[in-house]
Amino acid sequence: MNRRAFLGATSVFGLAAIGRAQQPATLKFPGQQPQQPARPDEATVITVDVTRVNLLYTVTDRKGRFVTDLTKNDFEVIESKKSQAIQEFTAESDLPLRLGILIDTSNSIRDRFKFEQEAAISFITSVIRTNEDKGLVVSFDTRAELVADLQTDIEKLVTSVRNLRAGGGTALYDALYFACRDKLSQDQPRHKFRRAIVIVSDGDDNQSNYTRDQALEMAQKADVVLYAISTNRTGMEQEGDKVLKYYASETGGRAFFPFKVEDMEQSFENIANELRHQYSISYKPDPLKTDGLFHPVELRVKGRKDLVVHVRKGYYAPKM
Repeated sequence: MNRRAFLGATSVFGLAAIGRAQQPATLKFPGQQPQQPARPDEATVITVDVTRVNLLYTVTDRKGRFVTDLTKNDFEVIESKKSQAIQEFTAESDLPLRLGILIDTSNSIRDRFKFEQEAAISFITSVIRTNEDKGLVVSFDTRAELVADLQTDIEKLVTSVRNLRAGGGTALYDALYFACRDKLSQDQPRHKFRRAIVIVSDGDDNQSNYTRDQALEMAQKADVVLYAISTNRTGMEQEGDKVLKYYASETGGRAFFPFKVEDMEQSFENIANELRHQYSISYKPDPLKTDGLFHPVELRVKGRKDLVVHVRKGYYAPKM
């Protein structure tokens, strides 16, 4: 297979928040000359607004039902053990999507691959709105391959999924890292778009150059929420399932574990519903720090322990 991997030139969008990691082998876009990988000490620059933090999130009750009638005064943001003043609040039910679908094409999922393709296609056609949302498709086995670049053309996205073939190892972390860094960070300003990735995989990585946490850090810096649909059908939790849960929990997404392969379509539908039921909050951290470090944030509904807020665990401050 002609591998069209997607290590592009380093993306520069704004002020500095720097991710460092070992670079993989030379990769290229279709129709381009191979690009030389960056040196390990080179900086990856991702947009960060120095003056405010934006949080997109959903709220559910204990049964998983969305709660959509809350107001600004219902929420409290805690950073550095201090309540933060909320500057902006909106109920984002119709925010434009920047959506990545990462599909495991390794040998471990070969027996259920056809159904995964059809479920992913159904998801694309029901969620992505032409001329408003953008999607991309990345497959990963021995290495990651960009099979459909970020675009609004639903038919091209569908065709890219239908043409996938299974075989090889698993480079999940590399696929996640580059989809976040080189693709989903493109459209600005950040808070005007909902960035999310749906991972369809068993979560077992055995080929990546990047680590699990390097990939997570890049997702956090790009404000990408991670959803996962496990392809593990053993009935027992595997190490890969723990990775998928970890990614979802840290970024404010969800991990789904369909009991049968036929249940996968319902998992996609659940994700689609969540993407359309968001709140958005922004605040200026007090005290404001520009240390390049990860800062934990807690967002909660005041006086409502019966409600669950699904939100990322914090943000990376820029380093000035």
